[in-house]
Amino acid sequence: MTRMTPFSSPLLLGFDTMEKTLERLAKSGDAYPPYNIERLRSEDGKNTRLRITLAVAGFAEPDLEVSTEENQLVVRGRQSDESEETREFLHRGIAARQFQRSFVLADGMRVVGAGLRNGLLSIDLDRPEPERLVRKINISVKD
Repeated sequence: MTRMTPFSSPLLLGFDTMEKTLERLAKSGDAYPPYNIERLRSEDGKNTRLRITLAVAGFAEPDLEVSTEENQLVVRGRQSDESEETREFLHRGIAARQFQRSFVLADGMRVVGAGLRNGLLSIDLDRPEPERLVRKINISVKD
């Protein structure tokens, strides 16, 4: 018995990478660090941006890396462990752990900038309005 997928229709051509992306997203279950995604509208109401805000308390700017890899926005955090000899913990409830959080970007999305303030990393994204292209395809007659 073959498995039917949402993109198995013969009318949907070239969507196999999207199907793989959706399967990968369904398997990801890590909830650290927590994040918000919000839509920001300009004052004229025409342009909209997206802002992803991640709670990265305890991470400094050198500990964080924001990059785009193909169609993904990847945020990595790695805290440098201080020498265990210099600090003696009576209780250690704040873990120095690393993370990687990925967001799949639609075609045309671009990262405008990123900023770190009060333990919150904000990443702004926008999507410029694509040009509407109409192209006539010539039909050749084959004998």
